[in-house]
Amino acid sequence: MSIAENKKAFHDYFIEEKLEAGLVLEGWEVKSIRAGRVQLKEAYVIVKDGEVWLLGCHISPLTTASTHVKPDPVRTRKLLLHEREIARLIGKVERAGYALVPLDLHFSKGRVKLAIGLAKGKKQYDKRETEKQRDWQREKARLMRDKV
Repeated sequence: MSIAENKKAFHDYFIEEKLEAGLVLEGWEVKSIRAGRVQLKEAYVIVKDGEVWLLGCHISPLTTASTHVKPDPVRTRKLLLHEREIARLIGKVERAGYALVPLDLHFSKGRVKLAIGLAKGKKQYDKRETEKQRDWQREKARLMRDKV
């Protein structure tokens, strides 16, 4: 079940591979995510010191959250991946010129997971071509529906 999606990532990048990572969250963050108060639009993923981090993800605190906690909505959150996955990602990102982008936040077996995409940037003409293809598919579906 998807909680939040980053649709802009599919517009700006060619997604070559998808990975699923866990997140290190605080209690109030999990409550806010369950309420759907999360935004991935400006978020990005970096690899630093052999660890993977999510930056810029905005999780709005609930007003009913604990009073003794000072919530930081855009704090840096650690992503949980296997060591060999991290090593492979480091190689791709540093050598091959790939970027790591968050794609969507979802529940898996009651836990919050983040789908990360190993992506290459699109040029402006690639974006226009993708949009033309999408428009053509929509028009084709409309024509087929009108014939029936």
